[in-house]
Amino acid sequence: MELKRDHYLEKLIRKQNNGLIKTITGIRRSGKTYLLFKLFKDELLKSGVDEDHIIEASFDSFEFLKYQDPEVFYPYIKEKIKDDKQYYLLFDEIQLLGNFEAVLNGLNRLPNVDIYVTGSNAKFLSKDIITEFRGRSDEIHLSPLSFKEFYSVYSGSLDEAWKAYITYGGLPPVVLLNTDEEKSEFLKNLICETYLSDIMGRYNIKNPLLFENVFDVLASNIGSLTNANKISKTFESRFREKISYLTVKKYLKYFEDSFIVKSINRFDVKKREPIGGLRKIYFTDIGIRNAKRGWQKLEEGRILENVVFNELIFRGYDVDIGVVFNVEKDEDGKSIRKNYEIDFVCNKSFNKIYVQVALSVDDDKKLEQELRSLKEVNDSFKKVLITKSASVSYVNEDGIHIMNLFDFLLGEDL
Repeated sequence: MELKRDHYLEKLIRKQNNGLIKTITGIRRSGKTYLLFKLFKDELLKSGVDEDHIIEASFDSFEFLKYQDPEVFYPYIKEKIKDDKQYYLLFDEIQLLGNFEAVLNGLNRLPNVDIYVTGSNAKFLSKDIITEFRGRSDEIHLSPLSFKEFYSVYSGSLDEAWKAYITYGGLPPVVLLNTDEEKSEFLKNLICETYLSDIMGRYNIKNPLLFENVFDVLASNIGSLTNANKISKTFESRFREKISYLTVKKYLKYFEDSFIVKSINRFDVKKREPIGGLRKIYFTDIGIRNAKRGWQKLEEGRILENVVFNELIFRGYDVDIGVVFNVEKDEDGKSIRKNYEIDFVCNKSFNKIYVQVALSVDDDKKLEQELRSLKEVNDSFKKVLITKSASVSYVNEDGIHIMNLFDFLLGEDL
């Protein structure tokens, strides 16, 4: 079974020969090696590049152990560049190469090379890697499979595909496993033996249990307004354990910098400015979140919101939570300040879209409740309600687009 990652392959092709080091980032097992060494290499060969002008190195393989020494590797690559034609250097697990930043910067100065690298430990995966090259790199961030990519290789019905996706997520190796038991075991091992251990090793975490408990709290609160202080108080009530908000804040940064979670801030729609304090946190892959919780209380509505968020990021939107503040009269005629939340305010270039997400809007009261925040926005940008319960997508009398979830996930764009 071949997993097509056309979205990312096209990005690599567009960035070809741009003079920058292409760094493919993403959580481990998201398919970085497959994208570079299978899909992109095949594309190079199809475009007429000679195979001896594609130089590959996988630093985690036995044959390349000695080349982890930069004093050995650099002259080895220089020796392979025998003419003035363009060479493509594809390096996997680059973090295993000593002084890899200096080596890559040196090779990038050669006039006829185009460099592509991947890596899989906490240092390389973190946002810090982009600063290592300071203007000399171009990042392609690879996410787990989108629902559309997942469904293209799934053999069951649409409903069965959705249930599988919101349970086990979209990491390619998980998708290719056959049984629920295999998927469960793989994800649990991946969390403990790879994701968490990488971060704890890099940042020298002194209390692994405390660190893991913070991860548990995040998994329990996807899509809920939270912050470090709120999580700190949750620890006191749930675990009878004290943890400072500064420690929580630090741990949150570690998770986010390693691309396991992503947080978004609130945005005042009318004033067009960010609001400090509370934010929402979503998981890069919902299977990781569910595995950490032992697949208890899957909460389809909250998972749906996480999936929609990931899809918006996949499509290149910058996303905030929207808040509309209004002064209204209560039953006694007193003025009260009310706020209406919009799940996602999505920006791309000069285009803005307001998105509300709901599992079901089966009755008029629920529909009106979900649309209320969108109606409070007075500008002319597009407003969309994405819901699983809409049998068809349509535009209502207020100009709001009611979109079926699968029309959104399987379509091209909003």
